[in-house]
Amino acid sequence: MVLLKFKKIYVTIPKSFKKITHKSIMTTAQKSIKRLFRQLAFVPFLHNRWLTKAVKKNLTEKIQQAEIGHLGEIVLVIENNLPIYQAYQYDCHQRALDIFSMQKVWDTQNNTGVLIYVNLCEKDLQIVADRGINQKVDSEIWQMLCKATLNDFKQGNFQLGLSKLIEEIGQILQTYDACDDINGNELANEVVFLH
Repeated sequence: MVLLKFKKIYVTIPKSFKKITHKSIMTTAQKSIKRLFRQLAFVPFLHNRWLTKAVKKNLTEKIQQAEIGHLGEIVLVIENNLPIYQAYQYDCHQRALDIFSMQKVWDTQNNTGVLIYVNLCEKDLQIVADRGINQKVDSEIWQMLCKATLNDFKQGNFQLGLSKLIEEIGQILQTYDACDDINGNELANEVVFLH
């Protein structure tokens, strides 16, 4: 089994995603030739063997369960590496914002979408919470969730770490935005795996 050392914790909580454009995201990134070479040298099958169909199904079920009893939406995106054409200018922070927009996590009725973004090559975990839930949750809570998940990742327990993270985010959403969820499921629950 290959153990990855996850070293970065970022919690990104933007105020408004409707104003962010592709060009504005790129101008905030720090250029890095090292990051580009890491993406070029990355061998995906050595790092994503744990992400089987059964694991994806289990994580999808965890998301479905975690979304019961509140208006929030949870989206899990796991990416092998940054796209090569973006790797020099983008870091995982900007990529998570981009994916938040592409997956339309911001497009929920009460702005209570939460993105969990894992980049295997960069060993990076990010939680991006929309403004509807971010106004109610202290940033230290997000940091605590990231640290706990990264501890599981460092031990090679990716599925367990993500399962616990999804459950915790579901509890947070239920605490701060509880309701009967009459809107139903606004976003797909399936794990998004970007090769």
